[in-house]
Amino acid sequence: MRKWNNEFTRFVIVGGLNTANYYFFYVLFYNLLGWYYLLSHILAFFISMVISFFLNVYFTYKVKPTLGKFLMFPFTQVVNMSVSSLLIYLFVDLLHWNGNIAPLAAVVFTVPITFFVTSKILKR
Repeated sequence: MRKWNNEFTRFVIVGGLNTANYYFFYVLFYNLLGWYYLLSHILAFFISMVISFFLNVYFTYKVKPTLGKFLMFPFTQVVNMSVSSLLIYLFVDLLHWNGNIAPLAAVVFTVPITFFVTSKILKR
């Protein structure tokens, strides 16, 4: 049981929940509302980021949420947002992948980077 109770494992679990939240909103905006895929991506990303903050402070890192941490938390996502947006663009516009699959593929590349940056911000 102890091997499942470490920060990275909890981060991956929260990441799975965040991915589900993100993907729910992305599909809602992209498929149901018919919005442009990058707009859908950005809006879904910001909604899931707020949810992510609270899941990470309470579950992953078990730290006290503060206004300062909340305001700094978006910086943990700057690289994530940049890399994922670039990858989604490359996958959809250059490689002609399905717009529903591209965000899921991009997440594979961004998880390790985001874990490192998030832990530095929330644990200080």
